[in-house]
Amino acid sequence: MSLAAYGSRVGLLSHLKTHQQAVAKAFLNGYYMHHDMLGEKGDFVTSPEISQIFGELIGIWYVSEWMAIGKPKTFQLVELGPGRGTLTGDILRVFHQLGSLHNKCNVSIHLVEVSPKLSEIQALTLTGEKIQPESDDTSPVYMKGTSKTGIPIFWYRTLQDVPQGNSFYLAHEFFDALPIHKFQRTEKGWREVLIDIDPEVPDKLRFVLAPAVTPAAKYFIQDEEPRDHVEVCPDAGVLIQKLACRIEKDGGAALIADYGHDGTKTDTFRGFRNHKLHDVLIAPGTADLTADVDFSYLRSMTQGRVTTLGPIAQQEFLKNMGIDVRLQVLLQKSHDVTVREQLIRGYQMLTDPKQMGDRFYFFALLPHHRLKSSDKQVNPGAVN
Repeated sequence: MSLAAYGSRVGLLSHLKTHQQAVAKAFLNGYYMHHDMLGEKGDFVTSPEISQIFGELIGIWYVSEWMAIGKPKTFQLVELGPGRGTLTGDILRVFHQLGSLHNKCNVSIHLVEVSPKLSEIQALTLTGEKIQPESDDTSPVYMKGTSKTGIPIFWYRTLQDVPQGNSFYLAHEFFDALPIHKFQRTEKGWREVLIDIDPEVPDKLRFVLAPAVTPAAKYFIQDEEPRDHVEVCPDAGVLIQKLACRIEKDGGAALIADYGHDGTKTDTFRGFRNHKLHDVLIAPGTADLTADVDFSYLRSMTQGRVTTLGPIAQQEFLKNMGIDVRLQVLLQKSHDVTVREQLIRGYQMLTDPKQMGDRFYFFALLPHHRLKSSDKQVNPGAVN
């Protein structure tokens, strides 16, 4: 079984015995599909859950981009994998507080989400109500509602279902969850890392090297690749091409925030369960699987259609966006000791290089005309 198939929770049912069928069933059910894995009771915590400041600064980034392109009359915010809706909720609060956007622009929210459980949580977070799915199965919109501030919200299962037009895209901890292919350099050339049943322990999975060159190894490994271990995410490449094409044609921008690197790391595939590292081959389908995003690969897959900015570390992005000033404003407004301690603790977790500050990166896509020099690499946090 390829690592990409494992990562997407798809098993080879016809070739597995009773125990292996249970494993494959876990793949097919999907880790993200039917439960809430976020927060203290889940398997991991994301930045929006840590501090409201994170989402507020993301909202400011989008507002600044909207202003930079001449304040168009429509504003579509499209989030891929919105989690519990916390990040979108914080962004909407910023939009509401800025009357120039909220009152003079037709704002709409478009959420791309495949999990029924998470879409239900998102609806409660953003609208305060439980929304019933649309009865028309032929419609690309499977749910719709109105935010607490009166902004329409639509739910889709794929990006291609989202209407074309001037849009601002957001992907926070989305790309790292997509399935990967993993390769290793050997004396006989590149070999793909696969997953197999351990012949000595029938109930155990193991990593093995493909005995010969696989089609994936031929297609994805570049001749000049300097590393001995490489992870490639084809789905990320396809998705970034779609975003680049949309931005090239319709304008707008995309902001991607994730674990990642700029083509330097090798073995990053890992699992998390109950906030702790978890062996990816044990109890598949019950833990979060993740691999760091290769931003150099994303940049190459845009094929020059857009200008790419970054990646830069989360610490640098947030400081460029004014996190220090925002923290001081909130501290001055609050006299509750517990709230003040939470604000400071959240700030430290987001910006400390030993915590999230140097582990998460921001990467942006903009149309070439947005910048004077299309080949100039600029920190996305500096565009404010």
